[in-house]
Amino acid sequence: MFQNRYKSILCQEEIYFSELVRYIHLNPLRAGLVNNLAQLNRYAFCGHGVLMGHRRRDWQDADYVLRYFGKQASDARRQYCSFVESGIDQGRRDELTGGGLIRSLGGWSAVQKRNMRDARIKSDERILGDGDFVDTLLSEANERFERHYEMRRHGIDMEKIAERAATLCSVEPADIFSRGKQPGKVKARSLFCYWVVSELGISHLELARRIGISGPGVGTCVERGKHIAAENGYRLLAGMES
Repeated sequence: MFQNRYKSILCQEEIYFSELVRYIHLNPLRAGLVNNLAQLNRYAFCGHGVLMGHRRRDWQDADYVLRYFGKQASDARRQYCSFVESGIDQGRRDELTGGGLIRSLGGWSAVQKRNMRDARIKSDERILGDGDFVDTLLSEANERFERHYEMRRHGIDMEKIAERAATLCSVEPADIFSRGKQPGKVKARSLFCYWVVSELGISHLELARRIGISGPGVGTCVERGKHIAAENGYRLLAGMES
């Protein structure tokens, strides 16, 4: 927790998920906070004990992880425990900190040993996955960036999005920013939040500050607005092009 700034990494789940679960849950053992697997099973500040059934946390989705190791909980726990134990001697694994195929293979030396020196290999420290996975994610991110630029080129800003959402929901733009749970207000506010986040690239935190609701509240509005737009065929740019 105190080692460095928080960071999150996109993970190619089918390849790396179980490896990451094991690596993260062995952190207390590598750090010397516990001496063995038996102590790790009871360690309070790690999700491993929940997976082993020794602790309960409603917010931790243990079943999702255990499904990777077996259909029955008891069998899954045995398989998971064996898998974790087999990773104790692996120590620190830099390839599990993100970086695309180069890092996943173990660095440039490993790439060179595989005669891949001339291959077009994607590498990004924010992503843990093979080259195609990294390439796809970066392409999607670039498409979102282009979309945000297109919105600004059309002169679309938060004010115009508020006007569009209000018109579709038969309310006034000011209603979006006022308190109240009237159906029209909620619908318009939800569309507004969804389009501001998805089309302008404004973060939930920044939007929360601007409209005076909580970050989780913005997240709820975004999800609701996404469904409202899809169900009704609402498009932001329809009739708004400048």
